[in-house]
Order: sequence, then C-alpha cells, then structure tokens
Amino acid sequence: MARPVLEAPQFHNEEAAFAHVESVLWPDGPICPHCGNADAKRITKMQGETTRLGLYNCRECRDPFTVRMGTVFESSHLPLHLWLQVIHLMCASKKGISTRQIQRLLVCSMKTAWFLGHRIREAIGTRASGKMGGEGEIVEIDETFIGKREGVEKRRGAAHKNVILSLVQRGGSVRSFHVDSTKKVDVLPIIKAHVAKATHVMTDEANQYAQLENEFAEHDMVDHSRKEYAYADRKTGTIITINSAESYYAVFKRGMFGVYQWCSEKHLHRYVAEFDFRHSNRIKLGVDDTERANRALIGVKGKRLTYETTKGL
Repeated sequence: MARPVLEAPQFHNEEAAFAHVESVLWPDGPICPHCGNADAKRITKMQGETTRLGLYNCRECRDPFTVRMGTVFESSHLPLHLWLQVIHLMCASKKGISTRQIQRLLVCSMKTAWFLGHRIREAIGTRASGKMGGEGEIVEIDETFIGKREGVEKRRGAAHKNVILSLVQRGGSVRSFHVDSTKKVDVLPIIKAHVAKATHVMTDEANQYAQLENEFAEHDMVDHSRKEYAYADRKTGTIITINSAESYYAVFKRGMFGVYQWCSEKHLHRYVAEFDFRHSNRIKLGVDDTERANRALIGVKGKRLTYETTKGL
C-alpha cells in the first residue's frame, strides 16, 4: 500500500526529529560528547520552560549538550527536521539533488542550501575502514574523465580532464578517487591500499593495469579496443566484465551533467563521495532501504563541523 514517506513525524515536527536522531546516535541512551559519560543516572534532560529542545546536562563534567554536537548538525540554525528532509532526498534521489532545488524546497537562501549540501557530503566522505574484496570476491577497476582541470589548456583527448578511479566490488560497495592521472604511479598505490590481495580483480586493457596478477590472486581483462565487453571463463564460468563499474559511471555522469551541471575541481571529491555513498548503501530503491541509508548517514561520526570549519568547502 502506498504511503507518503515525507509525512513521517521526524520530517515535520522538531521534537520528533530530535527523538529520531537520538535513536540512531544514542540507541543505548545519551552520551556526553564532552567527557564520554554514558551513565544515565549522571545525565539529566533539561525540561524548563525556556530550555531549548533536546538539551541535556552532564553531571560529570557539568556541561550541557544536545545530539547535534559532534555531527554535521552542530552550529546550524536550520531546524533539525529540515536537515532530515534534505538527507532523505539526497539518499532517495539516485542522481542527486541540486543546491537550487534544495533552496526552492526549503525557501531559504542559496548560501544556506549550498552549505547544507556540502556538510552532508562532508559526512558522506568518511570512508569505510578495511580493504575491499577478499577470497572469492571480485573487484572491478576502471577510470573515467570528467570536467576540466584548472590551469590546463583544453585540447584533443582527455589530458585536460579530471580523472576518477573507481573500485567496484561486484554486488557490493564502491570507492572512487579523484587522481592526478591514469599513470600506474598514481593508480597502483590506491588499488593496493584498498583491495585485499586474495581478490579477483577485473579491468580493461589499459597499460596502467598490466601485471596486476602479481599483486592479487587473479587478474582478468576485457579488451574494449576489440569491442569486447564481457565473456565467460571457460574453466570456472566466471563472467569477466567491468560492466558494474561502467553502470556506476553511467549514473555518476548523468547526475553530474544533468543535475549538478558543473563542479569545480576543488569540490569534485565531495560529489564523488556522494555517488559512492548512494551506490554502496543501495539494495533496492524501496522506502525501507532509503531509511537504512538515512540512518547510515546520520550515524557518521568523528567530524565536528561548524560554520568556521566548513566555510572554506
């Protein structure tokens, strides 16, 4: 049965929004961001008539705090329920949502919409720990070109364009990087740092991927120059292709050209991280899964972002 997602109380009511974020970040009760105290008996919720919503007082360090502290919501004057609306829309929109669209939806200034989007992307940019792949797993590796590098004259070919390297685990997550060039010296260290040695890697015929079999369990290639895009290994039946990476780039480029239209080299890594996050947290484009992605984003910790630390984004 159809139901409007944005009618959920956390998207319209500030008290419900605080309760929702607290349930994600504090599933076992409030934690003081100042001293780390998690003893419910030593934390008091302030409920005076003039007390701001969601305020707690730690009786260990005697400092007040809310669930906003230590997250992208900190030092923002925007109501929390509006933050949650934008986070939901960014997670649910396969190709992203532009600053101007956020401005129209929230009826706010472009500056507010721009900072809101970039703070969310900054949280999204927190990479998962550990390596991709492993025994029995396949990681597809490919690169694409987009935009124009600053200070480089436009000429034939792709030498003047920005290079994006992507590592796509088949049926799993993706990690993309804005790199200086497609030379082996620029891409191989990244591949070795993020892909486990026991992985079966697949690439195209580009020179920078030559001899990857010396670094990983297996290395197979498709030769695009001969219009070869996929084939089955005769011994194992494994499909040799990098179509998962190509599919990721299809969504990425349609979002960058169709939704965002233009992006400076300075901010490109943030937009790449946004598309990585949506791809890595997808299972299907269903309501429950979008909510799971919302919770994954709200749960990103470790970055204390304020206006002063994000005004240079």
